[in-house]
Amino acid sequence: MRYDNGGDLLVAVLRELGVDTVFGVVSVHNLPLVAAVDRELRFVPVRHEASAVNAADGYGRARGGIGCALTSTGTGAGNAAGSLIEALSAGTCVLHVTGQVESRYLGSGRGFIHETRDQLGMLAAVSKHAATVPSAQDAGRVLREAAHAARTAPGGPASVEWPIDLQYAAQTDTATQRGTRDVPTPTRGELDAAGTLLASARRPLVWAGGGATRAGTELADLLAATGAGLLTSNSGRGTVPEDHPQVIGNFATTPAVRALLGDADVLLTVGTHFRSNETADYGLKLPEKHIQVDLDAAALGRVYPTTHPLHGAATDVLTALLPHARPAEQAWTDRIRTVRGDVRTVLHENIGPQAAICDALRAALPREAVVARDVTIASSSWGNRLLEMYDPRANVFPRGGGIGQGLGMGIGAALARPATPTVVIAGDGGLAVHLGELLTLAQERPRLTLVVFNDAGYGVLRNMQDAHSERRSGVDLTTPDFEQLAAACGLPYLRIAAAEHARPVIDEAVGSAGPCLVEVDLTALGPMKNPFTPPVKIHGQ
Repeated sequence: MRYDNGGDLLVAVLRELGVDTVFGVVSVHNLPLVAAVDRELRFVPVRHEASAVNAADGYGRARGGIGCALTSTGTGAGNAAGSLIEALSAGTCVLHVTGQVESRYLGSGRGFIHETRDQLGMLAAVSKHAATVPSAQDAGRVLREAAHAARTAPGGPASVEWPIDLQYAAQTDTATQRGTRDVPTPTRGELDAAGTLLASARRPLVWAGGGATRAGTELADLLAATGAGLLTSNSGRGTVPEDHPQVIGNFATTPAVRALLGDADVLLTVGTHFRSNETADYGLKLPEKHIQVDLDAAALGRVYPTTHPLHGAATDVLTALLPHARPAEQAWTDRIRTVRGDVRTVLHENIGPQAAICDALRAALPREAVVARDVTIASSSWGNRLLEMYDPRANVFPRGGGIGQGLGMGIGAALARPATPTVVIAGDGGLAVHLGELLTLAQERPRLTLVVFNDAGYGVLRNMQDAHSERRSGVDLTTPDFEQLAAACGLPYLRIAAAEHARPVIDEAVGSAGPCLVEVDLTALGPMKNPFTPPVKIHGQ
C-alpha cells in the first residue's frame, strides 16, 4: 500500500487500532501528521505536551484500549516525559508519536531547531518501548510494533520518533498488524496445589489490583462460590461493582480491615503490586497462606511472600481455580458485610461537610460515568475509596501519584465516551499546573464537570507540615477568582460553599450538555473532622 505521506499512513494505522481521536500540540516537526489526523479523524489541540499524553492515556483507559498523542521534537518530547512516566507506572496503553529533526542531521549535534541530544534514549527511559522511524518504507512496521508493545499485557506507553523529512515522504507500507503474544500459564501441578489451599479456606479474602480489571466476571463468580471478601487497590476498583455486599474495596489499612486480614486463613491476590501508600509503607500484615496471581513474573513474591505464585492472566487462572472454591463460614461472610458498611460509615463521618459532595456526585452520575481524579485531598481521602465505582474503565486517576494530570486525563476520557457525563475532581494547586487546559475544555466542549476544591494551596502537604513542623514551606498559594477565570474562558461556573449547595449544584452541572467549572470553597464549606495526611513516613517523627 502506498500513501502520499506519513500522516496518511498514521491515520490508516490508527483506524486499525480503533482510535478516532488524537491529542497533541502542532509543530513544524509533526505538521504532516497533525494535518492528516485533523482531516480524517479528530485532532484535539491541547495546550501542553504533557496533557496530550495524559488525555491519550485517559481516552485509552475509558475505552479499554489504546490512545494516541502527537508531540513535537526535543523540548516538546521532553514536556511529555512526566505523563509517559504515569502511563508506564499505570501500565496503560498509549502510542506517543513525536517528531524528530531531518534524518540527515540526526545525532550531528549542530543545533538544528528542536534538536536534543539522544532523544530516543530519553524516550526509552520513560516508555515501555521506544523506536525511531529509519525510512519511509519502515514507518508502518515501526508504528505497528510500537502499538503491539503498548497493548501487550502488562501494557505501557510506546514512543516513536519520526524525522520530519520522512513524515513528508511518500510511504510504502507492507507491514500488517502484529499478532498477540503467548500468555504464560501456570502448570497443572501449581494450579492444583493452589486450588487445594483455596478449598481448605474457611475465612478467605481476595485482593484485586489493576491486573484484575479484565477478570470481573471471574472474580464475581469466585466471591459467590466462596463468600470471601474483596479488597482492592485503587487500580482494582470497580472490577466487581462496589455496591456488591462482599466488596470491601480500597480500605486495607483501616483498623477493621487489618483485623480481618489478621483473622483470614487464606489470601488470594490478583494483579496487585502492593504499592506503598496502600500497604502503610509495607507495614500492613498479610496472612501467611497467600496465593498470588500476576502476569508480571517479577511481581510474584516481590513485596510479600507467597506460598503459591501463579504466573498467568487473571481470567485464565481464576477460571482454573473456581472449581476448587468452597463456601466460607457463614459468620465470616456476615462479618465481611458488616465491615464493608462500617468502614464506609466511619469515613463518611470523618470527612464532614465534604460527604455531601460525595453523595451528590454518586446520586447525579450514571453508573457508567467516568470519575477522573487528580492528586488532591478530596481524591485521596474519599474519592479513591468512598465514591463508588462500578466499572474499572470509569476509574481514572494518576496511579503514579503525580499532581496536575487529572484534567488532561478527564478530557481524554470524556471525548472517549461522549454519551455519558465525566467528572474531574481536582485541587486548586493541581489545576494550576495545567491551567491552560481550561481553554481546551472550552474549545472542545465535552460533557465534563470540573470540580475544583479550593483551599488556596497544597492542602495535603500543608496538613503534613502543620502536624510535624513549626512552619509552612511552599504550600500556601495565590489562586485565581475562579468565577472570573471561567467567564474569561467561556465556561459556565457554579459554586459550593455549604453542604446544602452540593446536591442542586452537582445536579445542574452534571445534567448540562457541556463543560462546567464547579468551585468548592473549602474555607466557606468548613473543615473535615480530621485533617487528611497521606500514608507516608515522616523520618524522625
